[in-house]
Amino acid sequence: MPHFYILECIDGTMYVGSTIDLDRRVAQHQRGEGSAYTRRRLPVRLIFSREFDRIDEAFALEKQVQGWSRAKRIALIEGRFDALPGLSRKRWARGE
Repeated sequence: MPHFYILECIDGTMYVGSTIDLDRRVAQHQRGEGSAYTRRRLPVRLIFSREFDRIDEAFALEKQVQGWSRAKRIALIEGRFDALPGLSRKRWARGE
């Protein structure tokens, strides 16, 4: 089944991806056969995944979340969906 996933790298950064075989893809990342980004930040740990019916749905979420801040990604991982819209606002719009 297609999945969207988030990995936590050894340096604390996050990597987002999508795949049709989650177990195989995470194993590839662990062996350094995944992306160049994770290859330089091993080991990695799967911290979030969501299953989809179609790969294009998983890929669309991957592309969306790639542009998110760390705070917004953490809200997704923690299931704080109500916080997501507030984390989307630009800093200047909040008066910061």
